[in-house]
Amino acid sequence: MNSLKTLNKYFFRYKTKLILGILFIFLSNAAQVYIPILLKDSVDALQKHLSNEIIIKYALLIVGTAIFGGVFRFLIRTTIIIVSRRIEFDLRSDFWEHIQKLPTRFFQNNSTGNIMAHATNDISAVRMYIGPAVMYSIDTISKFIIIIVIMLNLNVWLTIYALIPLPILSFLVYKLSKKIHSRFTKIQEKFSELSSKAQESFSGIRVIKSYVREQDEIKQFTKLGKDYLNRNMEMVKIQAFFMPMLFMITGISVIIVMWIGGSMVIEGTLTLGEIIAFIAYLSLLIWPVIAFGWVINIIQQASASMKRLLKIFAEIDDVEDSSDSVKTKVEIKGGIEFKKVSFKYGKELPTVLDNINLKIPVGSSLAIVGHTGSGKSSLINLIPRLFDVTKGEILIDGINVKQIPKSILRKSIGLVSQETFLFSDTLFNNIAFGLEKPNTEIIENVSNISQLKKDIDSFSQGYETILGERGITLSGGQKQRTSLARALAINPKILILDDSFSAVDTHTEEEILNKLKEFMKGRTSIIISHRISTVKNADNIIVLENGIIAEQGKHDDLVALNGIYADLHNKQLLEEELKEIE
Repeated sequence: MNSLKTLNKYFFRYKTKLILGILFIFLSNAAQVYIPILLKDSVDALQKHLSNEIIIKYALLIVGTAIFGGVFRFLIRTTIIIVSRRIEFDLRSDFWEHIQKLPTRFFQNNSTGNIMAHATNDISAVRMYIGPAVMYSIDTISKFIIIIVIMLNLNVWLTIYALIPLPILSFLVYKLSKKIHSRFTKIQEKFSELSSKAQESFSGIRVIKSYVREQDEIKQFTKLGKDYLNRNMEMVKIQAFFMPMLFMITGISVIIVMWIGGSMVIEGTLTLGEIIAFIAYLSLLIWPVIAFGWVINIIQQASASMKRLLKIFAEIDDVEDSSDSVKTKVEIKGGIEFKKVSFKYGKELPTVLDNINLKIPVGSSLAIVGHTGSGKSSLINLIPRLFDVTKGEILIDGINVKQIPKSILRKSIGLVSQETFLFSDTLFNNIAFGLEKPNTEIIENVSNISQLKKDIDSFSQGYETILGERGITLSGGQKQRTSLARALAINPKILILDDSFSAVDTHTEEEILNKLKEFMKGRTSIIISHRISTVKNADNIIVLENGIIAEQGKHDDLVALNGIYADLHNKQLLEEELKEIE
């Protein structure tokens, strides 16, 4: 329940509308509880004197009171329920904003489906507390108090007898609410698993079809679906017991009133109008009691969901701007230096990079080669601070990257990762993604450099071609060249290419590299590749092996060294010779 207190700041934003909504609740309830008094008065008046005038008078009063209450009931929904929707929007926006600020590490440890379940199901459950639960809580409590006061005023002893079953109800609600909270938490956890599986299957549908694993996926999803169903059924069993229990207990109260109240009417200590009013008030109490149980249910579900959301909100960006970040605008030129840099992905995980010392002068090119798992991608991911170094420091133009605001740092770096990601949008918007104001001339220029323009010209809709999810409508090479164009469009001072030509043929790759020579004049470039032909013209080449720089130098020097680089070079030369023979 404490988790729901964090919503108070959202309630405070809309306090005026909420206060109005509460006022409307009291006015609506006042009208509703006045109707039994009118019934009492009308019955007692008709017993004394039967006439059409009395019937019309009280009929009009009852209808008028009902309309009055109905108008305010409508106004309740136009205030409190609308506020709940606005708070839901605010909460979802804050959640989205927070998620965007979290580091790469968070997304490595949390599945997309799980995060989506938080953003949809959990926030929806919390909204039910913000709107219906809050509204009905105030409504039922206020109505309950007003009705009890009126009933006591009519007859104290009959009221006490009528309320005897209610402590039993309170005890049962308390016991069941704990079970509801526990079971709903399990339901939400299973829903996250279900969402993760669905998202993963949709993303990997081509692999599933290629390996004819559709039936296996159906079986796995069906198993998860059955687990989710079973957990829901456990909740349904409680709810199935909950509502009949409420009706039964309130029904016992009605029986008590009819029995004892009837005796009082016979004895003459209670009028017929009073017992009719009493029964009417008991019928009005049935909904507050039922609503109370329903509200408890909603609150427990919302509490479970809010706890899950707060775990996400508690996540912090461990790659934050330093407190002594450069406040003035930093003009990055592109000189990079690694000083005794070591890195690992977690305290308990092995070291990925160990004591890296490296200088990359402004406007120069560095190539990185090495076997799979040698730490190449980890090294370049430290420059834009997708991760922070474990030991040592990285300097850009002599300034520690931690002292450069991330927004400035990352806008100065064009990173093309080995895993291309394109949005389900037009080709133009994908290339212009990093630009504040898209410019056609810039887009055409970078498309030309990346050798993408000739492909675009062949598309019937050109730059306005809509790409499928993750760019599924493009070939692997086209996706890589689109990602390259996107990186070039931001006019970076540092360009990092992480094996970004693996799906491009050698002829096209050579054309791209020739175009890049002109574009990269005065800029710093870092290229990771398994192809020696891609890296041989770099100003400096390093060979990573088990997280350390095993070899370093120019192409010819490394070939002469007859080490790891020379071995890679010779193998690729042999492969080319074999292809020519074929």
